[in-house]
Amino acid sequence: MNRRTLLSSAFALPLTLITTPLWAQSDADWPRALTHDTGTLTLDKAPRRVISTSPSLTGLLLAIDAPLIATAATTPGPLTDEIGFFTQWAKIAHARGVESLYPNRDFDIEALIMSDPDLVIGSSTGADSLLPYLAEVEAQGLPTLILDYSDTSWQALARALGHATGHEAEAETAIAEFEAKAQNAADRLQLNGRPVTIVGYDIAGTYSIGRAESPQAEVLEALDFSITPLPEEFQSAVTRVSNMDFISREALSAAITEDTVILLSADHSDVDAFLNDPLLANLPAVKKRQVYPMGLSSFRVDYYSGLEMIETLETALSPK
Repeated sequence: MNRRTLLSSAFALPLTLITTPLWAQSDADWPRALTHDTGTLTLDKAPRRVISTSPSLTGLLLAIDAPLIATAATTPGPLTDEIGFFTQWAKIAHARGVESLYPNRDFDIEALIMSDPDLVIGSSTGADSLLPYLAEVEAQGLPTLILDYSDTSWQALARALGHATGHEAEAETAIAEFEAKAQNAADRLQLNGRPVTIVGYDIAGTYSIGRAESPQAEVLEALDFSITPLPEEFQSAVTRVSNMDFISREALSAAITEDTVILLSADHSDVDAFLNDPLLANLPAVKKRQVYPMGLSSFRVDYYSGLEMIETLETALSPK
């Protein structure tokens, strides 16, 4: 499976919403009643053996130093290490002794049982959704918390997971560190609200324009970019919506209205392909060579991938 095919699973439509923020509860003691995507989970004490069935949430558990013992792995490829841990957090996971729960996102109830968790973290959306197996998990009496990462900022998810694990302080520390690094990069770059269009270019054969309220847009705004979404006149041509508005390749050139383009899930080879696409040759961003990569890990934003985005963009935009 190549990188572009693997990335296609990242653009899943949201299934549910977190109706009550977990971190909004005022009682800091245990037990805690946690309202989540599929109901309410009561934990009598802080968990000590947490497992993640969602690789997209694993990075956040690591970022808040939750007691993570194992995580589901995705299909190994250019975005992962050899066992399917995403590269942005793989080294940290291995250093902490986090085991692979099961490979290739192939759900394995026996692996969950053998791990003896006191909290299972799962997703309600995406290719790693636990919803198809939730009844099976709950039948084993395993406390399970279901979150939707598709339309929730990583900061909000970090606070939710912090509250569920008793690691609220660590969540706030991670958020503060991220914000400080973003501000330092913004101070160095001096972008002054520079307008940009976020483009998903040839990702598993798809083409898209980033939405202004997406997690990727939030990171760019922290660097003092101003995000220009898909023009209103192209809304009728949208074929699918997630954090991006998907359109045809033929409509891409007319839909890109800014002089600067930031490419989602991209490195410099993707920038070169964009710059050399004859259908895009007349774009001001192409003529001015103002097309920049957001980094390969930017398809799903968490603490670690967000930091990689900042580093990648600061390097690309800094004067040579």
